[in-house]
Amino acid sequence: MANSARIKKVIILIILLYFFLCGISLMGKSLKLFGKGFSENLISTTSNPAIGLLIGLLATAIIQSSSTTTSIVVGFVASGVMDISAAVPIIMGANIGTTVTSFLVSFLCITRKDEFERAVAGATVHDFFNILAVIILFPLEMSTHFLEKTARFITGYVNVFGEGIAFKSPVKIVVKPFIEFLLDMNDKIFTDHVAGKIILLILSILMIFFALFFLVKIMKTLILSKTEMVFHNIVGKNALLGIFMGMIFTVLVQSSSVTTAILVPLIAARMIKLEDAFPLTLGANIGTTITAMLASLSGETINGFTIALVHLLFNISGIIIIYPLKITRNVPLFLARKMGALALRSKLYPLAFLVCVYFLIPGLLIFLFK
Repeated sequence: MANSARIKKVIILIILLYFFLCGISLMGKSLKLFGKGFSENLISTTSNPAIGLLIGLLATAIIQSSSTTTSIVVGFVASGVMDISAAVPIIMGANIGTTVTSFLVSFLCITRKDEFERAVAGATVHDFFNILAVIILFPLEMSTHFLEKTARFITGYVNVFGEGIAFKSPVKIVVKPFIEFLLDMNDKIFTDHVAGKIILLILSILMIFFALFFLVKIMKTLILSKTEMVFHNIVGKNALLGIFMGMIFTVLVQSSSVTTAILVPLIAARMIKLEDAFPLTLGANIGTTITAMLASLSGETINGFTIALVHLLFNISGIIIIYPLKITRNVPLFLARKMGALALRSKLYPLAFLVCVYFLIPGLLIFLFK
């Protein structure tokens, strides 16, 4: 490939990546406009741990941001509306709910059967891991409170910090002007706020679809061989390195959704194997908690740091329990492949899973027992 042609493709790749990140950010913003107030009301009115878990799942699925759910919970804990014990199940539920973004991204491959199968598997391996971690750790935490006790113990030593550490996401800085421009234009054009929210949501989906469609095409021709070398020869042979890379990338972009959403089309295009992507998603689980901890290192917000630390300890505990042993590590991979196979048979299977697990079942149970 001539150097000039390669340079042009790299420039186009950067532009498409920018639009993809803008689309992810805009989708989150538009869904927050729909559901943030509803989520706040949900979170503030629970004392039952099981319902708290479901509320964390539903609230995060609605606004597509575990960071936002965690921030709301931190605010409630800091103001005395909620104690840490009640907040822990909500944080666990948020860990499941945050995987909805990558699941939605997988549906962008719905017109291509083979790619859709791999995309669904790539999206749900993260989901099944988080569900399995909750199944194991939720009853353990409710009976022993080991995560909360450990976080409180560590917090006692961290409280010497006087001022919080501010960390600005480079992704948020780069996409902010364009997102604010779109939001301002939307407010000026649409006096009906509901219509404006719907337009923003549709626009975000179109941006993500357009960017991913051409992003994968260009990446196949530009860096396919290099990508395969990195993931198969380096990450694929060292799970710890994969976890570390996923963590660092997520810390830099401050969003596990961005990390996993980028992985899904790469898995669909066979640029990354499902097994190689799995450790990266686990690293994303850790990375998404670290920036929250850095932001909350303050004497005034020590309870916020404690909750962020509980989230980190939960994710690390899940990895330690599930990933090292082949028999447990293969459970999320097996279930993800089964879901991908079902998606190949009928697109209704993953759609039903998405609606039921993220919205219908938690919504009904909350309504019945809350």
